[in-house]
Amino acid sequence: MITATNVLVLLAMIVGTVGIVVPVLPGLIVVWGATLVWAFERQDGPGWLVLGITTLLYAAGIVAQYLLPGRRMKTAGVESGIVAVALVVAVVGFFVVPVVGGPLGFVLAIYVLERIKRREHAGAWHATVQAIRAVGLNIGIELATAFAIIATWGLAVYVTRP
Repeated sequence: MITATNVLVLLAMIVGTVGIVVPVLPGLIVVWGATLVWAFERQDGPGWLVLGITTLLYAAGIVAQYLLPGRRMKTAGVESGIVAVALVVAVVGFFVVPVVGGPLGFVLAIYVLERIKRREHAGAWHATVQAIRAVGLNIGIELATAFAIIATWGLAVYVTRP
C-alpha cells in the first residue's frame, strides 16, 4: 500500500544506500533506521517481526564487515596498526578533501606505511592492492546487507497490504 510513511521510508532507504557508496552518511544504519521508523509507525506484529529480522540482518552485516576484509588484509601481511593509522588518515582526508579524501587517504596511507616498512615497491603495492580489495569487499557486504533489509521491508509492505 502506498502511504506517506512507506514513501518516506523508501526514500530514506535509498539515501542510506547511496550513503554506502558515497560516504557522506552512515548508510547502513540509515537503512535500518528507516525500518525502525516504519515498525514504530505500524505498531503491530508484522512490523515488529520485520524489525527483528532486519536487526538480525544488520548485525550479521556488521559482523561480516569487520571479519572478512580484515582477514584479507592480514593474509596480505598488512598489520592492524597500519590499518588503524590509515583509518585515521582516511577520516582526516574525508574532511580535507570531501568525499574522495577518505578513500584516497586510506589507500595512500597504506602504501606509504607499507613502503616504509618493507623498503620496496612490489610488497607495498601488493599490500595496497589487497587493502583496496578489502575496502571493495567491505562496501559490497554493506550494500548486500542494505539490499537484504530493503527486500525484507518491501516484501512485508507487499504482503501486509489491505
